[in-house]
Amino acid sequence: MFVPTEMLFSIGQFARLHKINKKTLMWYDEIGLLKPAVVKSNGYRYYTFHQSSVLEVILMLRDLDVPISDIQTFLRNRSAATFETLLAENIAKIEQRIAQLTAMREILADKQQDMQNLHTLDLSQITVIEKEKPCHLVTLATSPVPSFDEDTEKIIALARKYGLHRLQDATYGAMRYVDKVCRGETGKCDFLYIQMPFPLQKEELHMQPKGQYLRAFSCGSWDNIPRRYQEMVAYARQNGLELYGFSYEKGINEVVTDTVEEYILQIKIPVRIQPNP
Repeated sequence: MFVPTEMLFSIGQFARLHKINKKTLMWYDEIGLLKPAVVKSNGYRYYTFHQSSVLEVILMLRDLDVPISDIQTFLRNRSAATFETLLAENIAKIEQRIAQLTAMREILADKQQDMQNLHTLDLSQITVIEKEKPCHLVTLATSPVPSFDEDTEKIIALARKYGLHRLQDATYGAMRYVDKVCRGETGKCDFLYIQMPFPLQKEELHMQPKGQYLRAFSCGSWDNIPRRYQEMVAYARQNGLELYGFSYEKGINEVVTDTVEEYILQIKIPVRIQPNP
C-alpha cells in the first residue's frame, strides 16, 4: 500500500500502527530515543512514515533485551556498518539462546520420561536399553572422607562456575568406576555429575557414551544400593554382558516424594556383548 512520505501520524495513530502503547512513545521521546518529527504549539506530537522503520528496529532490539544505552549509541552513529555489526551480535545471541533452549528441552523430556517410567515400568526388573546419543557431563570427584555437606557445597560451587543460576535447571547424579562395582566396592560414589541445560566446551567435560546400557532401579533406602549392584553384576555375567566405564546414578522422583521409603534411584551401566572364548 502506498503511503505518502509527508504524511504525519498523531501519537495515537503511530502507536496503533506499531501496536504499542502511547506511553512507550512518550517515554522514548523523553529519553531521546525517538523524538517526534513535529511538536505543534498545542503540544501534540506527530511522527512521519520514515520514522516507522527506525521504531521497528528499536522495538526489535528491545524484544532481544538490548539495553537502551546500546540502542542510543547505535542511533547516534547510524550506518550500514554499525547496523551490520549490531545484527551480527544479536544473531549470535539468538543462536546461543536456541542452543540453550534445545538443551533445556532435552533435559525436560528426560525428566518427563522418568515420570512415565514410574507408571509403566516394573522397577524390580533389570533390562538392557539403548542410549541413542552421547551426553556430556560436568563432573566432580567426591571427598576422600564421606562428607555430605562438603560435597553439596562443591556441587553448588561447580554449578555457579559454569553459569547455572538455578540448581533445579539441571540434572544431577553420581558415578562409580565399574571395576570397583564388579569387585563389590559400592560404598561411596567416585564422582558427582551435572548434566547442564546448555552446551559447554566439550574438552572440559566427561562424555557418557551412547550405546547399550544395563538399567535397574533401587527403591527405598540407600542401604539397598549395594545389593542392587550385586544383582546387576550377576545378571551381566549370566547373559554374557561386559560392564565397562562408569555406572551412572540419578534419583528420578525426588521432586514428587519426601520420604526415603519412596525414593527411586536409576542405575545405568554401559554394556557390550562378551566375545565367545
